[in-house]
Amino acid sequence: MIVEVARDATGRVGILAGDITEYSGDGIVNAANSGLLGGGGVDGAIHRAAGEALSDACRALRAGLLRDGLPPGKAVATGAGRLQVRRVIHTVGPVWRGGTHGEPELLASCYRESLALARDEGLESLAIPAVSTGVYGYPADAALAVALRECRAFAAANRLPARIDLVFFTLAEARSAAAVLAAS
Repeated sequence: MIVEVARDATGRVGILAGDITEYSGDGIVNAANSGLLGGGGVDGAIHRAAGEALSDACRALRAGLLRDGLPPGKAVATGAGRLQVRRVIHTVGPVWRGGTHGEPELLASCYRESLALARDEGLESLAIPAVSTGVYGYPADAALAVALRECRAFAAANRLPARIDLVFFTLAEARSAAAVLAAS
């Protein structure tokens, strides 16, 4: 179940808790690896929930335009298979190496590219997980600051998506993110 914890003053950027594969808006972002063929964490959960259609779409991308994989900071969209959304936007976040190897810039690019792609695809609502904070080791507080900054800037400058939801796995994480949202 997805639970809304907070929304900013504009109503456009929200903090949710729950399983992103249960989101029923227009699209979700997948915190993918460069191979696009599933993995652990959010990526694996999305692939399992979406079924073979998502894997087939990702294999087609790898056989064509993305033979070398999706580079960090970039995004690409596919169909959503069995998910309750129309599109899945895959983005590859940076692996944390102390923050001095371009990680903040790459993470910001993940959000900008995903949001621009959502806009270009006509998605009015988009759920985004905490990109790079799992096995890629990006510190959650620092990643949240980047996510909020990029989502707010995009929302201020663009009409679509009209609703941007940052989805956290646990209610405790979402409440912590909501406190940061309220304070900023």
